[in-house]
Parts: sequence; C-alpha cells; structure tokens
Amino acid sequence: MSRGTVLIIDDEEKLRSLLGRLIRLEGFNVLEAGTLKAATRFLEKETVDVVLCDVKLPDGNGVEYVKEIKPRYPALEFILLTAYGNIADGVMAMRNGAFDYITKGDDNDKIIPLLNKSMEKVQLQKRVEQLEKQVGKRYAFDSILGESPLIREAIELAKRVAGSDATVLLLGETGTGKEVFAQAIHNGSKRAGKPFLALNCSAFGKELLESEIFGHKAGAFTGAVKDKKGLIEEASTGTLFLDEIGEMHIDLQAKMLRVLETSEFIKVGDTKSTRVDVRIIAATNRDLQKEVEEGRFREDLFYRLNVFTIPLPSLRDRKKDIPLLAEYFIPFFAKKSGKRIEGMSPEFQAQLLHHEWKGNIRELKNVVERAVILADGPTLTIESLPADLQSTGYRHHGPISAFDLASVEKLHIQRVLNHTKGNKTEAARLLNIGLTTLYRKIEEYHLSFEA
Repeated sequence: MSRGTVLIIDDEEKLRSLLGRLIRLEGFNVLEAGTLKAATRFLEKETVDVVLCDVKLPDGNGVEYVKEIKPRYPALEFILLTAYGNIADGVMAMRNGAFDYITKGDDNDKIIPLLNKSMEKVQLQKRVEQLEKQVGKRYAFDSILGESPLIREAIELAKRVAGSDATVLLLGETGTGKEVFAQAIHNGSKRAGKPFLALNCSAFGKELLESEIFGHKAGAFTGAVKDKKGLIEEASTGTLFLDEIGEMHIDLQAKMLRVLETSEFIKVGDTKSTRVDVRIIAATNRDLQKEVEEGRFREDLFYRLNVFTIPLPSLRDRKKDIPLLAEYFIPFFAKKSGKRIEGMSPEFQAQLLHHEWKGNIRELKNVVERAVILADGPTLTIESLPADLQSTGYRHHGPISAFDLASVEKLHIQRVLNHTKGNKTEAARLLNIGLTTLYRKIEEYHLSFEA
C-alpha cells in the first residue's frame, strides 16, 4: 500500500529518475515532471500529497510556483530544491507556503526525513478534514430526527435561514434540541468550517458572564492577571450560540445590542472597541415578550433578536417521533455499554408514548441510557424503566401499588449502583437525582453494591 504520492519537478532527467527510485524504495508513489506546465497537468488529474520542486526550471521559478499553486491546493506540501541556495529565496519560499527549502547535495541526507515529516503533516490534515466532515454530518439538518409536522416545519425554517447571516432566535422548552438546531444552521451556512461556540447564559453570574462573552484586559478586576479573549471574539468569522439568553442580566443586554447593531464591543477594562464578524444565534425557554413587558428584557434587543424566530416543539407535541428517537438512542448506548440490544417490547414503547416528557429529548435520552444499562436481555422491557415511568398508566396485571413502587425503586437503585461499581456521583447522574437523595435512599433501603 502506497504511503502517499510525491511529484518530482526537475528538468534534469537523470537526477529526477535517481530521486524517484530512492523515494519509491520508501514506499511512496512517484510522479515525474520536467516543467511546471507538465506538473500542473499532473496536479489537475492526480491526487498529489507532496511536491519536490527545483527552483530554476525552463518555464518558471519554483518559489513563485508555490505562491501560485498553494491557494488552489492548500493541503499540498512543497519542498524546494536549489543548486545555489540563498537566504532571500529561502525566506520567500517559506512565506509563500513551502514546507522547506534545501540545497541540492544535502538532499541525500535530508530529503527522506523531510519527506516523511511533510507526509505526516498531510495525513494529519486529511484526518482533521475527515473528522470535520463527520462532525458536519452529525450536525446537519438530515441528522435531526422526526417525521411530525411541527418538527419538519422547524427544520424547513432553519434550512431557509441558514444561508443568510440573519440573527436567529430559537424558542422552546429545555431539552428540545436548540443547540442541535443552532449547529445545523451554522453547518448549513457559508460560515461552516469556521468556529462554532456555545454558551449557556444561565450558568454564570453577571460579572463572570460579561468576561466570558466579551473578554477582559489584564487588571480589569481581581484575578485578571492577563488579557483574555471573550467567546464573541473567539467565534469571529463563525457563529456564537447564546443559550438561555433570557437569563442575561439587563446591563449586559445593552452590550449585546451594540454587537448586533455595530459588530463592535468593549472588553471589560478596555477603553477602545473591538470589531468582530460573528453571527449570533440565541435561544430561550422564556416568553421574551412578557419579559419585556415586565422590564426584565430590553425591548430593542428583543426586536434585534426576533429577526427570524423558529419555535421548537416539545416532545409531548410530537409523540409519533418518540419510537423513532428511542430506536436511534438504543444502539448508541448498547455499544457504549457493551451489550447486544435488539429493540424494545410493545409495553416498553407504550409507556414511552404515555409519559409526559417534561424534560423532552434530553429526558428520553437519559431514560433509554438507564434502560440499556439495566436490561437483562436483548429487548428493553418495562422493568428496566425508572419507577416513575413504570407507574405511568396501567400494566397488564393492573395498577402498581405503593408497595410495588418501593420495591421497584429499591431494585432500580441497586442495579445502578452495581453498574457504577459503587460510584455514587455517577449513579446519582444516571438516576437523575441529587447525591444527598441517593445517600438517603441507600440508607433507607440498606443498599450496598457488588464489586
């Protein structure tokens, strides 16, 4: 298997042939060209990774050729060879994007190690591009699951606005997939491949949130020992997603309004403006119109954010999508847990459909993860559901009594503790309860765990 393709450009046929044989012995595929014109034809037809190019050629200069070709093939690496090296040419070659510049005669010792290093850089770049494509596919519109009319309408609206630079406001309850939509809009825009940064405004107090978004200068406050870029600057040329913007302090709303109106802001402790090119996508589970009426949200900022609004439906408003979402999560968590899970029983699915899902998709995902962990066979059954879902509605043998609920809860907690090998913090996360509550339940039911 070839380690990659190398194109040698040199008008000395014997030297070119000798170098080609040497490189082929290292496992590379080799192409040879005597002129820049012939080399360009190769680049247009073949996938070339590294170019070894003489500086002086019959139809041009290798240093200038790098400048011409590199923008067209940015992943291509150039190593320039010259019979008479000089510092000026070397500096210009590197500025033009060459990987290295060496003098002929040194190439016997240097060329193969240099070739290996340049090829490693090319392969690394290819892996990065592949990962970026995978991430882009994961957060593309096609990856948003759902067939219900409400979710399809939301997807169509998002597709329409993606190609513009318009500010987008996503409205919906917690767990409805607002960040997934924001990512899809970013990846469907001309800013795809540029930074996408997300911040939950409810996770910080006023001062810390201001520093996180806008950055600060050294000495602006106690502990600010050096300059810090804010997320709005880090996301420049890309997209900044501000989740729960309704929680932003009203004093910071004025600074955000200025960004939307002028693309400028002032860092904490600074005296001059910083200019950015960033798209803002915001989200909230609050009624911003009501917040404006009650004086907690600026009316002018509301109208700037409200350029293009996309309402995201709750899971209880798109119940026909619940089985589809569950079937998507099951193999993911089965692989993570090292289990073979083939599907869910009709009773399990019925309980999912009957539940209210106040936590929306996030809650469903958590329930499926726990069900997979607790499953004893290849099918998810009603017994692997949390106690509150087991008690929703009626079972075939009648309603569950209080005694049964306590027994189910005890068994459920015990299984989770066994799964986490006694890690109570992880068990509390999976059970979706507080750590203090878990300790109280362990004591109440006299639970232990299996090593």
